[in-house]
Amino acid sequence: MSFEKNNLVRNLTLGVVVATCSMSALAKKNELTIWAWDPNFNIAIMEQAKAAYQKTHPDVTIKVTDFAKTDLEQKMHTMLASGMTKSLPDIVLVEDYNAPKFLSSYPGAFADMTGKVDYSQFAPYKVDLMTMNGKTYGMPFDSGVTGMYYRKDLLAQAGFKSEDMQNITWDRFIEIGKVVKAKTGKAMLGNDPNDLSLMRVMLQSAGSWYFDEKGALNIKNNEALKEALRIYKDMADAGIVRPTMGWSEWVGAVNHGDVATITTGVWITASVKSAADQAGKWAVAPTPRLNIKDGTNQSNLGGSSWYVIATSDNTEQAIDFLNSVYGKDSAFYQQILTERGAVGSYLPARTGAAYQQPDAFFGGQAIYSDFANWLGKIPKVNYGYYTYEADAALASQLPAYYQGMPLEQVLEQVDSQLALQIQ
Repeated sequence: MSFEKNNLVRNLTLGVVVATCSMSALAKKNELTIWAWDPNFNIAIMEQAKAAYQKTHPDVTIKVTDFAKTDLEQKMHTMLASGMTKSLPDIVLVEDYNAPKFLSSYPGAFADMTGKVDYSQFAPYKVDLMTMNGKTYGMPFDSGVTGMYYRKDLLAQAGFKSEDMQNITWDRFIEIGKVVKAKTGKAMLGNDPNDLSLMRVMLQSAGSWYFDEKGALNIKNNEALKEALRIYKDMADAGIVRPTMGWSEWVGAVNHGDVATITTGVWITASVKSAADQAGKWAVAPTPRLNIKDGTNQSNLGGSSWYVIATSDNTEQAIDFLNSVYGKDSAFYQQILTERGAVGSYLPARTGAAYQQPDAFFGGQAIYSDFANWLGKIPKVNYGYYTYEADAALASQLPAYYQGMPLEQVLEQVDSQLALQIQ
């Protein structure tokens, strides 16, 4: 074969390889992979976001994969720790309580979205927890803004009106609970002794947590924690708590009419409404506050946000997708509220029609309008790295506290246990 023919063949072959690589790179560039959990909520909502984005970006393929939450978190830790980041998706859902741990443990693993997303449009507490060293990572998603759901009919039997339930303290809640128990025989609330969710609600409402703003343990001298523990014991001593075990029994106490209130995140709404025979008997009031200087009637429980993997080949496409839908599309937020009961942390969505809609189950109260107003007032806190470990340490000491162990000793025990666990 002549030199010219040899050279021509080589150039043609090279052209095919280059073209093939270019097509492969283009195909990969137009594909986004997403990991999340909960097919009826997070996955379903992301599929709706996908549909919204593909209306204007039909060339982009988006694959959403459902995992069990613990499996997803374990895969993330394993891959990030080993450096096998090419096996990770482009976008991943991270629970807010775990976000500080991921961001601190794996610096550089998540794409910096500072300047690419208008974070002033989101609830400040959500933005704060994904911000480190002046840079913000992630797209804020759903809120766990809390409220006190209460049975108007049971409170009325005890002589209380809706006005009596507005912006109260936990001490007043206990006083009301005693009357309700005496007049109706119903407990004021159900509570699982192994689940410290209500403790977290109390702490964040006062702008406090198990850790301080720098992430250091904040147990022994934590005034909000001391006050919350006192409230826990006072509620138990007053006999207004119905002990429950696990989710089903906790929600069942509400649906079966065994308790007069439940204070938790807005995501409980669908579960409360599942008792159709109680339609019109419920209302929602602001979360009770701790009777301390920084106590407020707004708090949060749960929630998660979307993060882009920094080593993805599609970081810009992934950020554009998240920003186009979750960062700008108010209509999308109306849709997921109506269809999934999801209260997003995107503040402009609050003026939409879905948020203003009266709910017959709650006697015509536009509950989502109220939740949306409380959303923007939730105090910021640093969740630290070990929220669930702190919950467990505290839960292990509650029985001794209820039986008379001095509060200072309880806090000392919790502090020592946590210090050993997280060193």
